[in-house]
Amino acid sequence: MPFQSKKTSVVQNELMVLQMENVSLAGKKILIAGGSGFIGGHLCHELIKLGCEVWVLSRNSRRAIKKLGAGIRVVEQLDGLVGIEFFALVNLAGEPLGAGRWNHSLKLRFRQSRVDFTNRLYQFFLAQEQFPEVVINASAIGVYGSRGSECLTESSAVGEGFAAELCRDWEAAAQQFASRSVRLCLVRIGIVLDADGGALRQMLPAFKMGLGGRMGSGDQYMSWIHREDLVRLFVYLLAHSQAVGVFNGVAPMPVPNNLFTSTLASCLGRSALLPMPAFVLRLLFGEMADALLLSSQRVVPRNAEQQGFEYLYPSLAEALKKILKK
Repeated sequence: MPFQSKKTSVVQNELMVLQMENVSLAGKKILIAGGSGFIGGHLCHELIKLGCEVWVLSRNSRRAIKKLGAGIRVVEQLDGLVGIEFFALVNLAGEPLGAGRWNHSLKLRFRQSRVDFTNRLYQFFLAQEQFPEVVINASAIGVYGSRGSECLTESSAVGEGFAAELCRDWEAAAQQFASRSVRLCLVRIGIVLDADGGALRQMLPAFKMGLGGRMGSGDQYMSWIHREDLVRLFVYLLAHSQAVGVFNGVAPMPVPNNLFTSTLASCLGRSALLPMPAFVLRLLFGEMADALLLSSQRVVPRNAEQQGFEYLYPSLAEALKKILKK
């Protein structure tokens, strides 16, 4: 069944805001790489409702068309985009970091699907001698490494470890667009919350049965964002010409893992009494456990807030209650 957005009122509200600000995306051609994924599918449909002409670059056009439905153009190869002048490129492509236990082969796929693919996008537009006006390139808060309770903003230094190096190189590949006078926004995405994908979908079955609990010590910070707010942030960055540079794609109130898990359990009317020790996580997931589950990143969206972006779900309890009502 094709994707159907249930947030019509939110889309209408965004349209009203853009109209009040005398900003319009209607009629703009926008290319989305990775447009049929957990984030991209919702972004596609919000842009359609705002009057955009949306193109999706996908490795599997049949699956993408089935998921996205009518009204969105899907191509599998960059050659299918020759001669089209795009207002914007949104690059969300990338093998999920939680795809499996990390090894050399999987790490290579992470790099190829992010760094190498972004280089390919740049080379394509360079050969066309026609660049988009704006490029929004995804990155991740993993760029900061594990930093305990340190408050991290867009100006914080790049951290250490594989995930940090991967994000650093991914952003460096995207910076090539800025050298061609393209307005470039790098969005460092945190833990994206909604019921039908991402980390929350994996957590919900255990927590619904009262079998959830903190991971490791539970002191590590989780920087999260409701998917609806992340999609709205992408639209905001597309529509506002003054927006440029790095943006942390997170809500303004990161929380420690023990508070995240207790809040989720409370919203479900369950307890969170079964912690997962760090050594068990390492046995199960290896290096990925330290990089994704036990690392601490207390990230705040300073640049988005300074630009005037307003969150619908600034607190975790608000976000989870909205998600779990569906």
